[in-house]
Amino acid sequence: MTAAEYAQSDQFRGARIHQSDLAGLEIRDCEVSGLKIVDCYGSDVYLGGDFERLVVNDVDVTAYVEAELDRRHPTRALARDAASPDDYRAAWDAVETMWAATLDRARLLPEAKLHERVDGEWSFAETQRHLLFAGDAWLGNAVLEEETPYHPLGLCGAWMPTDAMAKLGLDREATPTLDEVLAPRLARMASMRRVVDGLTEAELDRVCGRKPGDPYPDQEYVVRRCLKVVLKEEAEHHRYAVRDLAVLEAAA
Repeated sequence: MTAAEYAQSDQFRGARIHQSDLAGLEIRDCEVSGLKIVDCYGSDVYLGGDFERLVVNDVDVTAYVEAELDRRHPTRALARDAASPDDYRAAWDAVETMWAATLDRARLLPEAKLHERVDGEWSFAETQRHLLFAGDAWLGNAVLEEETPYHPLGLCGAWMPTDAMAKLGLDREATPTLDEVLAPRLARMASMRRVVDGLTEAELDRVCGRKPGDPYPDQEYVVRRCLKVVLKEEAEHHRYAVRDLAVLEAAA
């Protein structure tokens, strides 16, 4: 029997699921504030996401999980805590270093493996496409106000409808090689390097003349916030990428 799929639905808001078989249930890209799983049983339960507070069997594990992630991936702490121009430069230094090593590692795999998804997550190549988009939106468009900031190989998450991506000139269905993605991706990283090298406190506090893109809310966007989004996107998606690379390497 084919599993049912539900998308962009609010039919489960406030619902109570009782004495049901939820084995294999996957909840992805959903608002889960207040979610409670009580008196349930099973094995291999996986949680992944951005949780302000996470309690497991009456134990608040939020601080432990964050500390362990920072220990395993120090760049995420540098990205999250960046405040001064020197902090932003140090964080970007770490981003460049970690991706240089990871790209060398990825190139040891066959090209086909770099387009293979692990557990439904983005492939390595798709991750590079997403980080290209993040840089184009938050740096190229918002901070630098470039005339044509978006590269067509950029990839946004499922929250952005296909027609909205098309309006930005993005091709969700593109299937570029890793090298084809890396050409604009590394060029965008170089533009970030130039920005952080010349960064000042005054520039960090400057209000951007644009938002990252039309689908984003109409509100004030300050340079320090936009650059921090780029840093955090790089750090978090690197974490996902190396997690999945390990699986691909084991299979290879």
